[in-house]
Amino acid sequence: MNMENNTKMAITRKGLWLIVTGVLVMVAGFILMIGGGSKDPQVFNEAMFNFRRLTLAPLVILCGIVIIVVAIMKRPKDNSENDK
Repeated sequence: MNMENNTKMAITRKGLWLIVTGVLVMVAGFILMIGGGSKDPQVFNEAMFNFRRLTLAPLVILCGIVIIVVAIMKRPKDNSENDK
């Protein structure tokens, strides 16, 4: 039984960089979502319902999730054919 095949990582270096990029994109989406609070709870603040918080930030977070899923699901190139 060949033990060399069991020592390889499932996620490559490029995959790890894609995961880090996806997490950073998600953090950017959460940063876009913050702010707009009112100092007086009796006063309605219309800034809570603007385009950035309701549309752009969730789309950015969704893009980050897609990047992470692609990084995890991406199959590394198999070099075992050259080793045979």
